[in-house]
Amino acid sequence: MHLDLNLLTVLDALLEEGSVLGAAERLRLSSPAVSRSLGRIRRLTGDDILVRTGRTMTPTPYALGVREQVSELVRQASDVLTPSRRLDLTELDRTFTLQCHDALATTLAPPLLNAIATLAPNVRLRFLAEPASDTDDLRHGRIDLAIGATAPDLPEFRSEVLGHDRVVAILRRDHPYAGRLDLAAYAAQPHILVSRRGRLTDPVDDILESHGLHRRVLASVGTAASAMLIISRSDAVLTAPEATWRPLIEAFGLRTEALPFPAPAPPMICSWHQRYDTDAAHGWLRARVREVLAAVD
Repeated sequence: MHLDLNLLTVLDALLEEGSVLGAAERLRLSSPAVSRSLGRIRRLTGDDILVRTGRTMTPTPYALGVREQVSELVRQASDVLTPSRRLDLTELDRTFTLQCHDALATTLAPPLLNAIATLAPNVRLRFLAEPASDTDDLRHGRIDLAIGATAPDLPEFRSEVLGHDRVVAILRRDHPYAGRLDLAAYAAQPHILVSRRGRLTDPVDDILESHGLHRRVLASVGTAASAMLIISRSDAVLTAPEATWRPLIEAFGLRTEALPFPAPAPPMICSWHQRYDTDAAHGWLRARVREVLAAVD
């Protein structure tokens, strides 16, 4: 059965106004158009809906019986087709899942959690580490935001560059080359890499090779904290973004040195699935993440 749901809107107006003319004015339609719709409603229901009593129209018992139901159906349809974008943070009860490098989580989590605790006390955050291989978690809604240096290249995803960081050398404070880390000294030091996939090379090796140099990579570790612990207890050097790693650098009492060669500034990119484009709560979370990372320098 093919139903024209617009008839519900006309029926609601007829029952509220009690006349074809009044319903037409309310709906901004012509009286003949409303009369035609009333005729269709009568044929569908087998009921007259409105009958003339003198100079006025009176609803039938059937019409009186369904008036509240029709009004509620029209209201529900309106709510579905014109959703409210108003967000009441005090009533928002939701868990958001963010995926990012563990070093970035140490920078992002404290100020973000402070803001949420104050503004949206029923919101919870789940921070997940970057996976060792690509997944469909973002596509299938298992994570809400992915924050990293690259963005998905499929049209179903949205991305925003929230800033750039500066790559530096990280070493212990009493390192033998602290304050005098030139290109030759940098290449001569043992190095630690952080890689979710266990890689033992990165773009730095290509830069050094262009200068005719080669470095010795001692190990690749999976987390920033592991790398920092190794750096704090050895002469090894770690090359990493400065601002987003600052909380760990300070927590382990390490120092940074400018790289003795130019290096690209890695971007901080926030990515999400397009299903959340118009989600008010998700938009609010993205704005808070944007504010926190904008303050990172």
